[in-house]
Amino acid sequence: MQNTIMNAKKVLGLSVAIAAITLTACATTPTQSLAIQKENNQYEVTGLGKSQIIAKNNAINAANNTCGKKAAPVVIDEKSEYTGALKGIVDEKTGQMIQAAAGVLGSVLGKNTNIEKDTDYQTTLTFTCKAIS
Repeated sequence: MQNTIMNAKKVLGLSVAIAAITLTACATTPTQSLAIQKENNQYEVTGLGKSQIIAKNNAINAANNTCGKKAAPVVIDEKSEYTGALKGIVDEKTGQMIQAAAGVLGSVLGKNTNIEKDTDYQTTLTFTCKAIS
């Protein structure tokens, strides 16, 4: 009887852990899109990130995944934009200063005042895949 109760507790604990992991995974925002095929063998992917460099790297990773191991992406067009919470209210540089000030204030007060998100920047690449020789 004692073993049955302990086994039931282990199964219940494992089930709760799996449910928590599953719900967390569903709540995250993907940082790169699947490729959209356009005319003339062109593709388009989008990368998101909390900085312009991270967004661009995520877009490049998506392009590399699209072309596979035997081809390389050749970029035709690239567009990067700030899409953060302060877009339309202030320009990008002012938004960065506000985010930095909020971080300093949060450190002083011991609270998380970060308004930065993993989706603050968006880079869209249009590209073709060229076979690697």
